[in-house]
Parts: sequence; structure tokens; C-alpha cells
Amino acid sequence: MKRRTYTIAFVAMFVTLLPACDSPNSVANSDFSTNSPPSVEASTVPVLDLPRVPWEGGPDFYRQFPRAQDWTNPNFFPIGIWFDGFSSPEEVKWDWDHGITFYDGGEWEGTDFGLLAANGDHGSMYWVGDRVNASNDEHPNLWPGWLIDDEPDGTHGEDYHAGYDYLTQRVATSPDAAGRFHWVNYTQQVMGPYMPVADQEKFVNDYGDINSIDQYWYTIPVCDGKGSNGYEGNDFAMPIPQQTCRSASSYGKTLDALRLRDAADGEQHMHWQIIENLNGMMGDHVRYITPAELKGAAINSLIHEARGISWFNQSYTGDCHATNVIRSAQTNENWCGDTQIEAMGEVNSQIKALAPMLNTQSYQWTFGDRLDTMLKVKDGTAYIFAMTDGSTGERTFTLPAGLTGDITDESGRTLAAADGRFSDTFETESEYHIYRISLA
Repeated sequence: MKRRTYTIAFVAMFVTLLPACDSPNSVANSDFSTNSPPSVEASTVPVLDLPRVPWEGGPDFYRQFPRAQDWTNPNFFPIGIWFDGFSSPEEVKWDWDHGITFYDGGEWEGTDFGLLAANGDHGSMYWVGDRVNASNDEHPNLWPGWLIDDEPDGTHGEDYHAGYDYLTQRVATSPDAAGRFHWVNYTQQVMGPYMPVADQEKFVNDYGDINSIDQYWYTIPVCDGKGSNGYEGNDFAMPIPQQTCRSASSYGKTLDALRLRDAADGEQHMHWQIIENLNGMMGDHVRYITPAELKGAAINSLIHEARGISWFNQSYTGDCHATNVIRSAQTNENWCGDTQIEAMGEVNSQIKALAPMLNTQSYQWTFGDRLDTMLKVKDGTAYIFAMTDGSTGERTFTLPAGLTGDITDESGRTLAAADGRFSDTFETESEYHIYRISLA
């Protein structure tokens, strides 16, 4: 059964400044520092003479789903958390204060989804999953999407047709008539050397409006060459070099691989990223993600055009166990995962503040070697998101024509450009910068 997708032609176009919408989840149209340039009329906003990246529509993607109209707000960016139970206003507010905007995965059958409604202490939160109980129906606009399935490519062995049949049945019982989008989360099977490419493409193209892959590069054994055939990353749809496997850059390559499989039928879906907020492993313990790595994985995912993020929220190995990591950090003083959850909240808040700019179509431009970058323009200002390819050291950026103003980054540093170039140093692979340049 072919799922409906939202396709927008890939054309070079002028930036259209979308007005802020009144919504429980609206955030200020602000940048990451207090000296943001003033807004200007759309007709006077300069743009770059560059092609754009392929675009599924950003917030406009959700216009096709009547129950997801809140998500069409250009100030909204989806940030979910996996299997995070909530049972009180205080718990919902804690999650909101840590940047969460929706819940996904499993919820207890007695959950009161009315708790998600804006109440003065927090804006509206949302649920992406099955119908759990009658309170879902009482608050239908807080339930914008279905989680059709988790890892259907990996739960039926090599009987891929059983996976197809199951997804077909799930889609049929989660109908479009409900006005909600369908999200499917896959394993590395749909980008790795384990499944015929045609089957990978069928999974990715035929069932979900939104797709994601859960591959937790910082905390899984694959990077140590402990796959079924040793190190398998070189054989992925987007190869993962072993020397930079355990780096933020691998999360971006996961999105590139998903997008490559999605391109098979010429229709573009939306893609989200799932990242561990502490540990993504079951079985033998490997390691925990560090706060800096957690932030880097999120920003690298944005650089590779993730339109949403969901945090994997369980930790089953090592000394820091939790079936609900964020709730453990809330309820246990000096808990072992506190620093990771605070880092998650910090990067989530940064993403939410940047949502109006993130929700615009990126430009295509190569700034230099061994760089991972994204270029956007909002309100007459260019934003360059920059990381490395998983290595460290000094990098030189070559700017496109039209970027000639002063360069500042997220910390307020000023960098000088000469002859259309500037340089900066990345001390760690997870370090990122968001440079800002006013357009001439």
C-alpha cells in the first residue's frame, strides 16, 4: 500500500518570511544571542544566488494533516522523547522546561492526555502514537500523528514480506481519515549491508510519512568492529569510516543514507533523527554518551536536514540504569545521568529558539574540506552551522558571493574574513559553531 507523501518541487526561490502564528507552542522569533539584527520587510530581504537543498516543505508538510495544524507554525520544531511516562503537571512541565515538545512510544493505559494541554506553566505538548484511551479523543489536536511501528525491518528476520504485511495492516488500522501523519522508525537494516537494496527502498518509501533510523553510534559496539562480520560501517549506504565512527558525523550520515533510500521513487518524505540521551545499548555495556557528544549529535543531525529529533530515553547497561532517563534525573538527587539530561535540555532550548530559521529551506554550498555544514538565511542574515567530518583541527571556510559582513558565532566571538575566507579551530569532533553574517 503506497503511503501518501507531500512533494514540493525543488526550485531556487526567494525566502518568504512567514509570520509568527499564535499557538501554545510559539516561541519568540529569536536567535542565540541578544544582539539579533532587526526584522525587515520581506520585500527588502536579500537572498543568496545559490541552489537550494531538496525540500519536503518544512512546517508546511503538516498542512496535509488536519490534526497536525499546530505543527505548521514556523516557530515550532518537533523534539520528542521515547517512552517517557507522565502523570502530573509537574512532570510535563519538567519535560517542557527541558525542551521536549512531544511524547512518543508507549504510555500507560491510564495516562491523562489532558495534561498535555497548555496550562500557563507550559505550552501545549503532543502525543505521537496509538490511541491509548478515551482522553486521546477528548484532546484530538494534541495527538497529531501515529507511530506506526518501531523497527519493523528488524523484527521479522529475513522474512521481509512479513514486515511489509504488518506495516500494511498497521497503516490500515491507523487511517488517514483520522487526519494524522504516520511515522515509522527503522533499524540500520534499511541502510546497511544486511538487506537487499530494493527491500530497503520499499520499507522507507511505502509506509510512513515520516521515517527515522535508530543507530546509536556513540554507545553501540559496531564502531569497535563487533558487528556480525567485524566492522560493517564501510558497507552502509553512506559509508561510516571506522576512525570517525564514534562521532557526531555518523548521525548525519544516517540521515543521508535514509534520504538516499527515500529518493528511489522520486517522492520526498520527512526524516527525523533518534539520539540516545544516555545509552542506546542492550546486552554488553559499551559506554555512555557524554554531554558534549549528545549536543554534537543533535546539531549534526540538523546539519543533515533532520526535521525533528526524538531522544531515546532508556538505559539498560552499565551502572546508570533507567527505564525513563529524564524522569530519573527529575526525581533522584545527584543522579548519574544528570549532566546528560541538562545537556539535552540546553541543546533542545537552543533548537527551539532557532526554529524560525531552521524551518527555512537550506542553500547548497561547499565551504571547504573536512567540514560538515548547513547554510540558511533568515531576516537578512546568513547562518552557517559548522562541524567537522569527525576529525579535529583548524578548518578554512570559503564563503559564497554576498557574504561579506562581520562574522560572529553563538558565543559572541567575532571572526575576520579575508578574500572571502575565514578559519576556525575545532578542538573536539563534537564541537559545533553557528556563524552569523549579515547579507550585503
